[in-house]
Amino acid sequence: MSFRLAAYAVCIEDGKVLVARHVPAVGPGNWTLPGGGVEPGEDPFDAVIREVAEETGCSAVVDRLLGVDSRVIPAAAARAGVEHQNVGIFYQVRITGGRLRPEPNGRIAESVWTAISDAARLRRSSLVDIGLALALGLPATGHVAPVPVGGLIQH
Repeated sequence: MSFRLAAYAVCIEDGKVLVARHVPAVGPGNWTLPGGGVEPGEDPFDAVIREVAEETGCSAVVDRLLGVDSRVIPAAAARAGVEHQNVGIFYQVRITGGRLRPEPNGRIAESVWTAISDAARLRRSSLVDIGLALALGLPATGHVAPVPVGGLIQH
């Protein structure tokens, strides 16, 4: 089983959430939250700010920790073809400057603000649903039920 620790930004302003269109080397892309892998020795708090800057071109500050999600992606659905565990730390993040742009030399083709109500119609990573559930529900445990994958919701 492979393992990844990642930090994700849930940026909500005026009823809109910031989403990023991920385009993989192979296969169809989907919308996700800004964020990604925590580098060795890096604090996840710092990683989420770095990832927002790299993927969107914007500077950001963390307002609060929202929660942690752990998921196991079956080998048949995982990119590398082996079972994969992703532990994601979700932060409420506020954009403080910059302009949205594609990720240079990366897999994020664009970032956009979309109405929260429209997010359900996007082909998206389940990370979007988990992040919104944490941000809108603010569960005291920092944990939400697993999001079923299928249809527009991808691993």
